[in-house]
Amino acid sequence: MADRQRMNIFLDSLYRGNSALLENMEKEAHRADVPVIRKGTQSVMRMLLALKKPVEVLEIGTAVGFSAVFILQNSDAHVTTIENYAPRIAAAKENFRRAGVENRVTFLTGDAQNILPGLAGSYDFVFMDAAKGQYSTFLPQVMRLLSPGGVLVTDNVLQEGEILESHYAVERRNRTIYKRMREYLREITEDPRLVTAVIETGDGMAVSVKTGMEPDRAKPEESRNAAPVTSGTIGAAACVKHVDGSDTADSV
Repeated sequence: MADRQRMNIFLDSLYRGNSALLENMEKEAHRADVPVIRKGTQSVMRMLLALKKPVEVLEIGTAVGFSAVFILQNSDAHVTTIENYAPRIAAAKENFRRAGVENRVTFLTGDAQNILPGLAGSYDFVFMDAAKGQYSTFLPQVMRLLSPGGVLVTDNVLQEGEILESHYAVERRNRTIYKRMREYLREITEDPRLVTAVIETGDGMAVSVKTGMEPDRAKPEESRNAAPVTSGTIGAAACVKHVDGSDTADSV
């Protein structure tokens, strides 16, 4: 354990850091006991964003907006992000304003389980950092929305090392999440549509690449007519542009 801590300290010392705004957001989050992606995770994310150069990013779990702003400052992407916890929604909106990224964010508020089925179009990068016990529940919709060749990054998959323990060695209150995380890791490592690596950095992250198209996914010609979620929507409603030119505001 001591060697692991020393290694983490050394690796963190190599991290080049973020913008002053992100550094302040991280400090504010820590003071409020709000978890944000760790330094090691940030390093891998920055590298993946540089490699993939995503255009459309889907984030499940906004929290106070740190990871969304991080993605936006390290890419030219548009981010659609989902958050259900009311106390953090106002903080995220304010952080998007401070960062000047409102026009590059579609902020959807509500339960991702209800919102994901209503999303159209496709995303070439998905970052999942929400309720850990719901990852498997979200996965079918994530696979529907993830474009062929797209990258899925799942954070906190090692559960502070508990994932290694016997079921009976895990505290009773954590056993459901432990069981569901193990099931999720099996799903993404055994799914023939995905190539997945589980990386021991931060609290563990899984990086998956979708290798092919969903069997029932629309053909490219048909997908052009799918209704995309428009950018620049901040708040509890998403404006969807239909192919006939009309706008519909859908509450979320």
